[in-house]
Amino acid sequence: GGFSTMTKMQDGEDELELYAPNPGVRGMTCLDREAFNKTINVPAIKVRKEVINPLMKSLKPRLIQRPNMKRVVEDPADDVNKLVLLDPFKVTSEESFEERDRLLFEKFDVGLRLTRYDLQLAYENFKCDEILRAVLPKGQDVTSGFSRVGHIAHMNLREHQLPYKNLIGQVILDKNPGITSVVNKTSTIDSTYRNFQMEVLAGEENMITKVKENYITYEFDFSKVYWNPRLSTEHERIIQSLKAGDVLFDVFAGVGPFAVPSARKNCVVFANDLNPESYKWLVHNCKLNKVDKKIQAFNKDGREFIKTTVKAELPKYMKLFSGERERSLHIVMNLPALAIEFLDAFRHLLGEEPCDNPMLPTVHCYGFSKDDNPEKDIKERAESVLGSELDDCSVHPVRNVAPNKEMMCISFRLPAKVLFEKQADAADEPASKRLKTDEAPEN
Repeated sequence: GGFSTMTKMQDGEDELELYAPNPGVRGMTCLDREAFNKTINVPAIKVRKEVINPLMKSLKPRLIQRPNMKRVVEDPADDVNKLVLLDPFKVTSEESFEERDRLLFEKFDVGLRLTRYDLQLAYENFKCDEILRAVLPKGQDVTSGFSRVGHIAHMNLREHQLPYKNLIGQVILDKNPGITSVVNKTSTIDSTYRNFQMEVLAGEENMITKVKENYITYEFDFSKVYWNPRLSTEHERIIQSLKAGDVLFDVFAGVGPFAVPSARKNCVVFANDLNPESYKWLVHNCKLNKVDKKIQAFNKDGREFIKTTVKAELPKYMKLFSGERERSLHIVMNLPALAIEFLDAFRHLLGEEPCDNPMLPTVHCYGFSKDDNPEKDIKERAESVLGSELDDCSVHPVRNVAPNKEMMCISFRLPAKVLFEKQADAADEPASKRLKTDEAPEN
């Protein structure tokens, strides 16, 4: 078996070679599409015009495979027959055809004789990464990967690719139907408003885009708000844990990827974002998805939102849902760079318990961890900010952000002793009441 794998390896390399653009394009920084023209010699078979269709199906596995390539061409020396172009790596001689091909050729009276054809390859016949691999310096990694946000391709170019950034942008634009704008992130996320500084590499400057996520449409200005298509699974995971009638407080709501689908599920939603642009598009997306009656939107700092809106609304629902199994309260805090630090806003947020058995809210808080044990790290950090141990909690890995940086979500029932002030002064209470408190289990 060793020999056959050798030939396969050889074939793969020859194929890369045959279909590689001209060596002359290496180092090009301004896209010149004509420079990619190249002639290669491929096998072909002569077929009468009227029998091409019935033959094509059985020939399909042996046809040449290239983007935007016509596989049937005029024969320059013959006006009765056309030429069908074949894959030079699958058809090396007449012997390459199987018995059933031969029978078919006989049936349609086609002579089984291979001829050669000079095929012109042009820019449109090369794939995106073939072009970039040919242009960028040898041996350096080629990113043709991008996040798609509506009509925008969002790239994250490395230092060594920057001299070629406009060419890369143009190639991505050409090779991906529906993409009309290619942008590159030029600096880290602005931590106040969480939008990227970005530059347009190719295409139109229009950054107002429309995306569909889990069957819901969002519109926003991608240059001014935060949106990450890689979070759709996480949005869905949280939404699935909610039921109609639940209440959601979304502290860093962005343009609404948690708030809008929750409201669609008939939850009561209080959604907040500090960035005025995010707030504007959040309100817009509520109307767009016809849930504006179910969402109250706010444009405040996260801590202020907790200390005003959450403080005012939470006790009503804690009392209303007391002892219920059907409905629950949720607080989502998706600002992974900082959210854990905001947990201190819940310490003694409410005076006394609104009723005997209040429903405690479940908090879903996001964070980044560079620790070897991210679960443990996130839990310890949350406990330290809350000033309390968390018994009733789970930590879920969301995604890998960088080689040693994980995005995690910790979900926990907010402990009563964190939320209420009066618990601490149990000693001053009458004995009858104190007895009850002491007997209550910790968790």
